Amino acid sequence: MSLQQTLNWRSATKGYNGKPIENEKLEQILEAIRLAPSSSGLQPFKVLVIKNRELREKLQPISFNQDQIVRASHILVFAAWDEYTTERVDSFFEFSNQVRNLPNSATDDYRLNLLGMLEKQTREQHFNNASKQAYIALGFGLLAAADLRVDATPIEGFNNEAVDELLNLPEQGLKSTVLMALGYKDEETDWWGKLDRVRRSKEELFVEIN
Repeated sequence: MSLQQTLNWRSATKGYNGKPIENEKLEQILEAIRLAPSSSGLQPFKVLVIKNRELREKLQPISFNQDQIVRASHILVFAAWDEYTTERVDSFFEFSNQVRNLPNSATDDYRLNLLGMLEKQTREQHFNNASKQAYIALGFGLLAAADLRVDATPIEGFNNEAVDELLNLPEQGLKSTVLMALGYKDEETDWWGKLDRVRRSKEELFVEIN
C-alpha cells in the first residue's frame, strides 16, 4: 500500500488479542527504530524489548493498569540517557570513526565543540534532549509497524520512577521516556479504532511562509 494508505490505516490500538508478532516483523520494526535519525547521530537511548509475561504483569499496575501492557505481543520501553557524559560522547565518536575508517582526529573539532555546548547545560536539559531523540525513533517504529500491518500504541501513561526502578534503569544511566505496545488488535475491545479519525485541517495546522 502507499504511504498515505498506511498512515490512514494506523491508529493507537486500545485492545489487543494476545497474538504474538511474527519474529521477522518484529525485527523489521526494531531495525526501523535503529535506523532513525538522532542529533549528532548519538542515539542517546536504549530500547528494552519486553515479551516476558511475568515482567509485564509487574509493569501493568505502574502503567495505570492499561490492558495493552499484558495483552499486546511485546512492550518496548524507550529509555533515554540521563546525561551526556564525556565518556559517552567520546565512545560514540571512536565507534563512528572506526566504522568509517577515519582517524579520531578527523572529528575532534566537531566532538570538542559538542562537548563544550553540553558542558553549559544541566543534566535535566541533557535528559530532555535525549528524550526527544527517543521520540523520533518511536515515530519510525510506529510507521514501520503500520507498514507491516502490526498494531501499535504509544504509551505515556505510566509512573516513570517506578518503571525505572522495576527495570533497573538508574544503574544503567537511563530514564524511561515512552512505551510502545506491539501486537494485533482485538476487534471487539479496540473501541478507539471504531471511532472516526480526528485531525485538524491543513489550513489550521500549517502556516506557509513564502
